Amino acid sequence: MSAETPGGDSGVTGAGAGAGIRWLGGGFWGVSDGIFGSLSPRVGGDADQALQLQGTLEAADIPDPDYEGLPNGASTSTHMLAGAVAGIMEHCLMYPIDCVKTRMQSLQPEPAARYRNVMDALRRIVRTEGIWRPMRGLNVTATGAGPAHALYFACYEKLKKTLGDIIHPGANSHVANGAAGCVATLLHDAMMNPAEVVKQRMQMYNSPYRSVLDCMRAVWLKEGAAAFYRSYTTQLTMNIPFQALHFMTYECLQETLNPHRQYNPTSHMVSGALAGAVAAAATTPLDVCKTLLNTQESLALHSLNVSGHISGLAHAFRTVYRLGGVLAYFKGVQARIIYQMPSTAIAWTVYEFFKYFITEHQHAKRKAQRESEK
Repeated sequence: MSAETPGGDSGVTGAGAGAGIRWLGGGFWGVSDGIFGSLSPRVGGDADQALQLQGTLEAADIPDPDYEGLPNGASTSTHMLAGAVAGIMEHCLMYPIDCVKTRMQSLQPEPAARYRNVMDALRRIVRTEGIWRPMRGLNVTATGAGPAHALYFACYEKLKKTLGDIIHPGANSHVANGAAGCVATLLHDAMMNPAEVVKQRMQMYNSPYRSVLDCMRAVWLKEGAAAFYRSYTTQLTMNIPFQALHFMTYECLQETLNPHRQYNPTSHMVSGALAGAVAAAATTPLDVCKTLLNTQESLALHSLNVSGHISGLAHAFRTVYRLGGVLAYFKGVQARIIYQMPSTAIAWTVYEFFKYFITEHQHAKRKAQRESEK
């Protein structure tokens, strides 16, 4: 996600890095044609096609498309569609590591669920519980991730431009980026929190739930509807600083690695990975508390003779400290960083790719309409 800067050459720099994901375009348009109308064939990335496109554009007296300056009336839907695809891919591809992260953040794990590191955890889970065990709960996560990330990216892009024009017109504003990320998080977490509760209960060792629906039904009957949002304030307390750090770090790195703000898959991937690592490490203590609120670990509660449920961030913080001291706040930090780096790299790379790809096709469609009117 880049700053809203005007014009410039939108040619594909780093085309070699982008070739690996370009195959997604063909299948994607079969789904999205109903949203954006029939679109012309894909614009290639090689030099001959670029020169041919440039000549055609000059002849038609149409300026080169800027993928950061999306067509009027289509930008919100473009950001939502690109964001939904990015969110689903991010969560699906990294789900096994997310399962390991949840278990490694357990404050009182059973002896069979005490792991040395991420790879040891994956090997033991697959060997003792089956190859599909790390994927339990993926369906509810993917269902929540699509609409949550659609709102997330659309809100971020809209507010980033609006606030940027107010705070620092005509230039990138880190304050606007951070503020837009914080507001976008409110919408994202409101959509994702129920899915997070179910997902983490399905991921725990010896989870008693047979399926996602069984888990939802049991939580609803035993703990009430409020249980699905018990960790919402903690999630916001964690994600607001996480996203502020994440977006500001990403935009700072883009200024260095991609100053002309072109579509550059390598810079998007590297910036996303580093931004995710910085934000993940800084907010791990809050993530540990969130996991405790979501899972309500029975062993941890029994060891402290806690009756009822842990509720609220302050209660969770006190409980974590009583169980393991200061070091307990950083349980699973390795797994969290290993999960977050590729996760944010995938999200930004896929998001920027589809944003660019959609814009190219919309530009081609407008060009064809102009030619047909002549």
